[in-house]
Amino acid sequence: MKEEELNRCQIQEWYPRFKSVSIKTLIHQLPESFIQYLLDDTGLFLLPVSVLNEDALPNRVHNPDEEDFEVSEGSSDEAEEHSPPPSFPELELKIKESIESLGGAVFPKLNWSAPKDSAWISTARTLQCTTFSEIALLFRASDSLVHDLCHAYDSCHDKSSSRPVNFFLALRKWYPSLQPDMEFRCFIHEQKLVGISQREVTTFYPALLEKKNGLLLLMQGFFNNYVRARFESENYTFDVYITKNEKVKVVDFNPWGGFTLPLLFTWDELEHIQSEDDDVEFRIVEDRCAVRPGLKTAVPYDYLDTSPGSGWDQFLRNADEELHRQSRSTEAGA
Repeated sequence: MKEEELNRCQIQEWYPRFKSVSIKTLIHQLPESFIQYLLDDTGLFLLPVSVLNEDALPNRVHNPDEEDFEVSEGSSDEAEEHSPPPSFPELELKIKESIESLGGAVFPKLNWSAPKDSAWISTARTLQCTTFSEIALLFRASDSLVHDLCHAYDSCHDKSSSRPVNFFLALRKWYPSLQPDMEFRCFIHEQKLVGISQREVTTFYPALLEKKNGLLLLMQGFFNNYVRARFESENYTFDVYITKNEKVKVVDFNPWGGFTLPLLFTWDELEHIQSEDDDVEFRIVEDRCAVRPGLKTAVPYDYLDTSPGSGWDQFLRNADEELHRQSRSTEAGA
């Protein structure tokens, strides 16, 4: 894929164009100081100091790798100066106002990714956030956000940078009643809708069998009426949610291939589907024996695809090559 194709999938790029058919979202550009805070890999896990006295979380999160110790009186370590906890008052105030305007709870994400792998650290085990501190905790604990921060362009053949110029925080209105069986991924190849997959593939939903034909018609109509002429890439995917009153909402756009998971398809299948007229291959989990395996860890299904040619396969190859390069440099200098 090209950088321009990946850039179109950043939420701050596509949301203004699809605002009327998406989930209500407020977007803030993040200061570079906050990005550096997220990238800080020192052992101490500090949360930002709240300037609004919000009843949130303790500032310091214990690092299990550290050993607790007491400094004896008169020790030189007692006078050691520690870096003050980070503080982002302007950003915190903007986020507080946005959360209030969105009903008091939000789902946060960066340009492309959400901190899905760190949901375990929240009290509700979800990505629901009501304060700035909760957002900072999820982001700071997430490994998946490292993709946005450092490796966003690793799958681009015209890669010119490791990260975008600016990062954005998207705060999306939280809906506690959303049903995972009504989330779907649509695959667009050469500007044609060639495939649709159930989004949550680790579960069998019997009701989908009865609704399948009607859901297909809804998503075909939505693509033709709202997406086809408004998204400029030829090859891409987009995720949708279908409400109880059969309204289709855009949840996200993703590039074709790379780190995007093909779910119930393979990328080779999708590239060779011969779409004639409006025929679309719509796949759901049709029985309990067909569910895809999940992991009993914090790792979401999206990060299980390490097959040859996948984004994670390429990322691991690059990391391995860099390790070998550093080893050779060390041996040469010895």
